[in-house]
Amino acid sequence: MAQMTDAEMRAFLLEGTRTGKLATTRADGRPHVVPIWFVLDGTTLIFTTGLDTVKAANMRRDPRVAFCVDDQAPLYSYVTIEGTATLIQDAPDMLDWATRIGARYMGAEQAEAFGRRNAVPSEALVRVVPTHIIAERDIAAWG
Repeated sequence: MAQMTDAEMRAFLLEGTRTGKLATTRADGRPHVVPIWFVLDGTTLIFTTGLDTVKAANMRRDPRVAFCVDDQAPLYSYVTIEGTATLIQDAPDMLDWATRIGARYMGAEQAEAFGRRNAVPSEALVRVVPTHIIAERDIAAWG
């Protein structure tokens, strides 16, 4: 097992169509974990969410989140990020970010349609600024 460098971590997070698993806390203290599509702005995680979702309500009440991306192939690697989320309604750059997310997960042909579908008043842009990061590669290695 070895820690990833910043460059390795960024490449790992942006490889292919890996989804992130976002953890928030419900009002009664129960955890809530959902898969999300995301991109990066520097080290800030960017994704969109409906304003009426459980995760949006949780982040409005308590902006602390945890986020994990893993590689399920041997020798296994992962990045876990704890951070603070900000929900932005009517973000002026919402269409740009939603289109970038669409390009990553749906391909260039569908990116614009995905962006337009998600850059609507009922959606928010979410920016997660990391406060703590663990990035490990080859966790099943020994010797």
